Amino acid sequence: MADVDGLLIIDKPEGITSHDVIDGVRRALKMKRIGHTGTLDPLATGVLVLCLGRATRLQRFFTGCDKEYRARIRLGFATDTYDRTGKPQSPIIASYEVMIQQVQQVLENLQGAQEQLPPMFSAKKQAGTRLYKLARRGEEVPRQPARVSIYALKLLPEDGEVLHRNPDGTSDFSLLVRCSAGTYVRSLAHEIGQRLSCGGHLLALRRTAVGDFRIEQATALEELERRDQAGEASAGIIPLAQIPLNLPTITLSPAEAEKLRHGQAVKRNQGIAGTYCKLVDAHGHLMAVGEMAPSGGVIQPRIVLC
Repeated sequence: MADVDGLLIIDKPEGITSHDVIDGVRRALKMKRIGHTGTLDPLATGVLVLCLGRATRLQRFFTGCDKEYRARIRLGFATDTYDRTGKPQSPIIASYEVMIQQVQQVLENLQGAQEQLPPMFSAKKQAGTRLYKLARRGEEVPRQPARVSIYALKLLPEDGEVLHRNPDGTSDFSLLVRCSAGTYVRSLAHEIGQRLSCGGHLLALRRTAVGDFRIEQATALEELERRDQAGEASAGIIPLAQIPLNLPTITLSPAEAEKLRHGQAVKRNQGIAGTYCKLVDAHGHLMAVGEMAPSGGVIQPRIVLC
C-alpha cells in the first residue's frame, strides 16, 4: 500500500522491544517512515504512539506528553534493574509487617515535583555511552537526576485485596501512576521499597495513556496483522487532520492557505513570539505548525504538511 500519514496507537505486548513493534508495523503497512514518541521496556505493555509518514515531523510535540500507568510492585527485595528481570540485591526481607497505611503514607510523600535518579539499566547516556551497557559490565557511575512530576499515586485493589501476602514473605500491590514524561516507574518502585525499609521492585507495568491517547484506542499487533491479511491495515490510523495537537489554532483564508503551500509566512498579529500554533484550512485540515516571529505580526511555517 502507499505510505499513509497519521498516528497509530499500538498496544505493545510484553517481551519485545518498542523497535520490534515498529518493525512489525512497517511490515504490516509496507512502509518505512515510522517513528515513535517514547519507548517502553520489553517488560512493559500498553500505549505506544507511532507517527507515520509526514506525521513523523510532529514527533517533538508528543514526546513530552504526560503518562499514565498501572504498575504491580513487589515488596521484600530490590533488584539491580529495579524490576523483576534483575538480580536480587539482598535476601528476602519479610514484608508482612508493612501495613497499607504505611504504603499510603509513602505514596503521598512521593507525589509532586522532584529529582529522580535514572536506573543504571536504562538508555540514558553517560559520556556518550548508554547506562545499561556500563551496568552490564558491572560498572556503576554517578548519574544526573532529572526533574519529574508525580501527579497521582493511587492504590488499586485486586480480588478484594490491596496488599497481597505471598508465601515467601514478599507482598504485592497495584498502583495507578500519573506522571510527567521522563519518569521511570521502575525507579519509583525502588524508592517505595527503600522508604518502607524492605526493598521493592517492579513486577509488571502497563501504560494506559500518553497525553490524550488512551489504551482503548490502541490496536494489538495481532489485530494489525489480521487487518493486513484482510487488506485493511490502514484501519485505526488517526489521519493528519484529526491529530490532537494541544496548540492554539489559526484558521487560514484560501489565499493564506495557498501562500502557505509555497512556504510563505502568514501575517497575523496573534500569539507570543516563539510560541507554536496550528495552521488549518477552512475545513479544519491541519496544514502546518507555525511559530510566531520575534518581530511579531508574522507566523513562520516550521512544519509544512500540505
